[in-house]
Amino acid sequence: MQPFRKHTGVVVPLDKVNVDTDQIIPKQFLKRIERTGFGEFLFYDWRFSGDGKEFGKKIGDFVLDAPRYAKASILVAGKNFGCGSSREHAVWALADFGFRVVIASSFADIFANNSLKNGLLTVRLNQEQVAEIMRRSKEIENYQLNVDLETLRVEDGRGFTTTFAMDEFSRHCLLNGLDDIGLTLQHEAEIAAYEAKHPACAEMKVILAG
Repeated sequence: MQPFRKHTGVVVPLDKVNVDTDQIIPKQFLKRIERTGFGEFLFYDWRFSGDGKEFGKKIGDFVLDAPRYAKASILVAGKNFGCGSSREHAVWALADFGFRVVIASSFADIFANNSLKNGLLTVRLNQEQVAEIMRRSKEIENYQLNVDLETLRVEDGRGFTTTFAMDEFSRHCLLNGLDDIGLTLQHEAEIAAYEAKHPACAEMKVILAG
């Protein structure tokens, strides 16, 4: 998983609340087994007409398709972002599209947890701060934010600056690019020592590898 320390990017405003995972990546696109390739279907029902991509036509008036936000890598949205089902594909789609940060006043717990495991930073700010970022991103061309996980600070170089909270375990994982596998491999030496003392474990490892 790619570590997250600092990121500067263009902000795109998704001025909607209760954006659920079926809106982020509709169910008909969940057939892929890879984590990549979902970005083109992000917010499909809001971006295209028709029932399938081969028949769909880009509507063109959705905020992500506006030329000024073409290189956006920070998404700011309304409260309760990522509600709905537990599909991890929603995070994959956002990351594959190019987003590194999502800012909102609240997130669904499962979505936030899935984001953590895939290197997507979710930043919780209060509703007034989110509204101000939303306003600036609409009014200022090429509006950018600097998001620093090391100092837990968000600023735009135009007078807006604030801090955000994150539990130390989640912060550690993101700073060091550690998903569940990475966390386990931190104890590789202890695992190997345990297996060496228990021949049955070594035999099972050979069977699984073969």
